[in-house]
Amino acid sequence: MIKTIDIKSTETAEIYRYLSNAITPRPIAFVSTIDKKGNKNLSPFSFFNVFSVNPPILVFSPVRRVRNNTSKHTLDNLHQVKECVISLVTEEIVQQVSLSSCDFDAETNEFEKAGFTEIKSDLVTPSRIKESPINFECK
Repeated sequence: MIKTIDIKSTETAEIYRYLSNAITPRPIAFVSTIDKKGNKNLSPFSFFNVFSVNPPILVFSPVRRVRNNTSKHTLDNLHQVKECVISLVTEEIVQQVSLSSCDFDAETNEFEKAGFTEIKSDLVTPSRIKESPINFECK
């Protein structure tokens, strides 16, 4: 049976469920950002992929919170400091990554909460993640 969804009459949470269940498997972007005050943020995003090779472009979408339509700290930080590190998630760190997805306040360092090791980046201000095998420094 084919199901048709009218997005104009469907709740955002339901649309999210349809999209996130339909497009699989999805890689997870584990994104490190920092705000102007120096507060560090680390958060996973399942709406992520490579978009272009020349120029090299990675894309992730920090969707708004469904419950109150507010932006997440990652997006707020990117408006302030236009840099991030996108790290890849492996099976070995997936539980720690999940812990970092909790809705902490802006001053909470998710590196510490989730038990990740910060590594100073070479080209951007946000830190890399030692436990991730691949870290992309992005502007």
